[in-house]
Amino acid sequence: MSRIGALGAWFAEAFLTRAVLLLAVAFPAWGAQNFYFKAPASPANAAASMSDLASRLIPVYQDPDPERYLANLSALQMAVGEYGAADISRQSLRDRKRKSDFGQPVSPAVVFDIYAHAKALETDNKITFADAFSSSYRETMQRLDEHDALVVARWLGTPAAGYRETLQRALDQFRATDSIDESEAIELIWKYLAFDAHRSFGALVVLLNAEDDHRRYTTDGGIVIKTPGGVPISLTVIRPTSLKKPMPALLEFAPSDPQGNAKESAAHGYAGIVAYPTAKRESAAGIDPFESVGAEVREVIDWIAKQPWSDGRVGMYGDAYSSYAPWAAAKRLPKALKAIATSVAVLPGVNFPMLGGVYRNSAYGWSLQMTDAARAAEPDPADAPEWRALDEKWYGSGRRYRDLGRLYGKPNSVFIRWLNHPSYDEYWQNFLPYGKQQLGRIDIPVLTISGYYADGEPGDLYLFAQHHRYNPRANHTLFIGPYDESMMRDGSSADLHGYQLDAAALVDFRELRYQWFDHIFKDAALPALLSDRVNYEVMGANEWRHARSLDAMADGSLRFYLDSAVSGGNHRLSSQKKTGDAFVEQSVNLLERRDAAWTPPTDLISKSLAPRYATIFVSDPLTQASAFSGLFSGRLDFAVNKMDMDLNITLYELLPSGDYVRLFSPTYEVRASYAQDRVHRRLLKGGERQKLAFKSERMTSRLLQPGSRVAMVLSIGKRPDREINYGTGGDVSEESIADGKIPIKIRWYNDSYIDIPIHK
Repeated sequence: MSRIGALGAWFAEAFLTRAVLLLAVAFPAWGAQNFYFKAPASPANAAASMSDLASRLIPVYQDPDPERYLANLSALQMAVGEYGAADISRQSLRDRKRKSDFGQPVSPAVVFDIYAHAKALETDNKITFADAFSSSYRETMQRLDEHDALVVARWLGTPAAGYRETLQRALDQFRATDSIDESEAIELIWKYLAFDAHRSFGALVVLLNAEDDHRRYTTDGGIVIKTPGGVPISLTVIRPTSLKKPMPALLEFAPSDPQGNAKESAAHGYAGIVAYPTAKRESAAGIDPFESVGAEVREVIDWIAKQPWSDGRVGMYGDAYSSYAPWAAAKRLPKALKAIATSVAVLPGVNFPMLGGVYRNSAYGWSLQMTDAARAAEPDPADAPEWRALDEKWYGSGRRYRDLGRLYGKPNSVFIRWLNHPSYDEYWQNFLPYGKQQLGRIDIPVLTISGYYADGEPGDLYLFAQHHRYNPRANHTLFIGPYDESMMRDGSSADLHGYQLDAAALVDFRELRYQWFDHIFKDAALPALLSDRVNYEVMGANEWRHARSLDAMADGSLRFYLDSAVSGGNHRLSSQKKTGDAFVEQSVNLLERRDAAWTPPTDLISKSLAPRYATIFVSDPLTQASAFSGLFSGRLDFAVNKMDMDLNITLYELLPSGDYVRLFSPTYEVRASYAQDRVHRRLLKGGERQKLAFKSERMTSRLLQPGSRVAMVLSIGKRPDREINYGTGGDVSEESIADGKIPIKIRWYNDSYIDIPIHK
């Protein structure tokens, strides 16, 4: 298995779901014997039960696979307290695997190697566990290089609480029975050992990891650079002591000090640097969190290039907000900046504070946090109860969107300034590279990592497409699959809101990014997963495909017309356009406020759809398998009694089993007046029949199976956590419920269609 695949699968289990350390050690048992077992009430008092169960398993346990036998035998021996025997079993296992493991990434099994050896030292040498574990830890870590040591330190440092929860759930499964089979028993014992080990050494690891870091790295903190604008920028620089010659640097410009990222860069052979503003920028008019970042980052890059440990080359990376800084820097073309890698970037004017032209309430809370040092550590505005309460309060009041801050009691001039620029005008264009004069000149390598279920996907796709539009030779690579923001931050997980990812999709994004940087800075081979401009996982096919462009992902399309005919309670998506002027009517009461507590569903698989201000269209069963790959598009033929409206389109695969699988998320949202041009607003013609062509800002790739149907939910945007478009044609942020006395009334004519790109 490649380093990417192995570590990706492990990080997904260990750090996202806090699952048990079973990637390389919890092998299924051989045999089907049953044993009496009464589950203890909690993990805290499980030791005696686990020891008793293991003692009855040891005499009868066998397995034809010698490596699996030794691994599971060592677990049974640890559970009964025979640590010397367990240490010998694990040494025998390492001896057998030494040849096959040569050159492979470190295995999670090393955690139990360290633990078993420490317990054996404690017993044999009659020393404290703290001394024994410290000795075992140091003996193992001294054999590892910086990269593997970093990985092991993270595994060891995972809090025991997650393993306690995993064990508790496992025990609860056996609460109603008094029997357990051999395979279940061994799996349960591994879960117990994961918990027991981490609660035993958890407090010791912090100091030991710090000691090991001190041996491996030179850390320079407290460095402050004064920018021409007077803002102090703090830097933390971490370098590997094993490298004596000048080296390339990897920089993250962040809102705070995530030193762990700098250490990770150092572990990969770079000078790892984190830069962040020491104090909040101050101005009577309010400073935009995006406003001076580009100039500040350029100062930092110039400083790095002049340091004696620097070889003059700087790469930048970031996730979410910190992904904005590399683009802001690239706009200014600093000489030392040689590559940037971003994921689900927050891009001002593109996917923040609005998306598809529709402002989001979370942007108000975020603007407070970013401009007020006292609020910097508060929860994400989208999740904190106080912000959800504000959504309900504003929605129920019917007041202008501009009054959001007044209702909360803290008006924010920055948020109001954003509202004054609803189009992608010069104000927003100044933050990012724009047009041929700027995007056309960016010729450094760029890596964009995104997900079909990531909120920031439209921004990633926008800059990827625009960069190639204005620079056809741009070395800009897109890597995208079935991921959301949390996965971008923490690693891929087997389960995403109820959807089970393909094995091929379990990738360690951070390791992939370092392999890409190694290709740029160290002439290493280009990772196979990044073999073309567009690299995407086909959900359901369990494979990665590669294309030269977004359009080249597909070699055909399926066109579905919106049909007024009703089948099974829904309207039809028809492959044939019907003659005549039939239509589907839709009406939305803009005064309705009883749904103030509504929140969108998060599950990606559901048994039914719960449309809200929506109409559902469903196709006939597909006759052959086709991969839906790329950006869907369409043309809506309609008449509406308003000058504007916000549209939402969600697509599903309706399986023969009756399950609906969401093909992308969140919903594709767009203000109709900006559907064709984000720079210039084009109002609708109220009361007239008209056509609106669109191309989605969200993409996906999924193998649609024969017998499945395509389902489309077409709805009007009206949510407690979004700006509400009442359709007057004026400034939407100035509209209020007083402008909504007349409902939105729409006729969707059967000449409307959507085009789904497919790869046969």
